[in-house]
Amino acid sequence: MAEENAFRFSLSSHPVALGFFLGFRLAALLTYIFGLIFTNNFVLIFIIVILLLAADFWNTKNVTGRLLVGLRWWNESSSNGDSIWVFESADPQRLINGTDSRFFWTVLYSTPVVWGLLAFLAILKFELIWLSLVIIAVILSSTNAMAFTRCDRFGKASGIANSMFARSSRGLVQRVAGGLISRVYGG
Repeated sequence: MAEENAFRFSLSSHPVALGFFLGFRLAALLTYIFGLIFTNNFVLIFIIVILLLAADFWNTKNVTGRLLVGLRWWNESSSNGDSIWVFESADPQRLINGTDSRFFWTVLYSTPVVWGLLAFLAILKFELIWLSLVIIAVILSSTNAMAFTRCDRFGKASGIANSMFARSSRGLVQRVAGGLISRVYGG
């Protein structure tokens, strides 16, 4: 099995980008899990996991998405203060490596699910301080998953090379985060 996974990894067009993509996500998850098991130093684990989550968020949004699947997104503020999401897709003629695409989408969608399960465990164990860290992880990983899904849909719908699309969302991230927090705390 390990040889099969190593073989698939070697089929990547961008193995370094894929390695960082997987590395940041695994490092954040493993730091959290081992931090729970082996230490009571919440502040240290919180800082390390937040730095790993931030690095993963930025890397996925700006580097990995562009290299592995030809997609990129960002958020801007309009002159009247509205939040505008901008989606960019690569030339439709560009061939996307199947290995890169499968790894990217599988890991992108599975990460929020894993963090969600860890949130559920934190609730069951009544570890609300650790739950705050997991909620941040769920929000960041879900935001990237949601944005890349929309970016992919736009790229397939437009068919225009390097096309850009802006849509006002009036604080979409704040609404998603508020909805998640209210569901977790039942408020």
